[in-house]
Amino acid sequence: MDSLLRRLDRIAGGRHAGYTVPEEGRDHPRTRRAFVVIAWLLVAELVIGTTAVVIALVLTLDGAAVPFAVWMRSVVVLGMTVTLFYFAWRAQKGYYWAYSRLRLFSKIFPVVTLVIAAIPGLYPFWMVTEQIVFSLILIGVADYLDSDHMREAFPRPARAVTTAP
Repeated sequence: MDSLLRRLDRIAGGRHAGYTVPEEGRDHPRTRRAFVVIAWLLVAELVIGTTAVVIALVLTLDGAAVPFAVWMRSVVVLGMTVTLFYFAWRAQKGYYWAYSRLRLFSKIFPVVTLVIAAIPGLYPFWMVTEQIVFSLILIGVADYLDSDHMREAFPRPARAVTTAP
């Protein structure tokens, strides 16, 4: 299992896959508290994503036409949320790459989600509402990750210095 995680970390983390932040930062009570809140926010995202799938399923079983875009969006949201859970778990273990990815995606996903939700007629009203709530929760995740404390607890890895021959 450990080798699978290392391989997955290498794929997701790139050249900094093995870099972990100093222990005092990741074990700090404020860091641990932030990750508890982030985990709960991601649980809320999972509930929202699952609810969207259930609503689409119930509507389909009741004979309503549920657009392909709704199904696709629901599946993508669940996949994104699982990915964000993985990043949060690895970041909590001190992996800078995971913190960095979680921070980046918690900023990008809300923007993409809101832009897509603004396309007239693409989604029914309930799905647009779900997307807005999803985005607001992710903005909350980004807010925790962007705090001064978290940025100090997760310093960037030093760049490798190359010398010319």
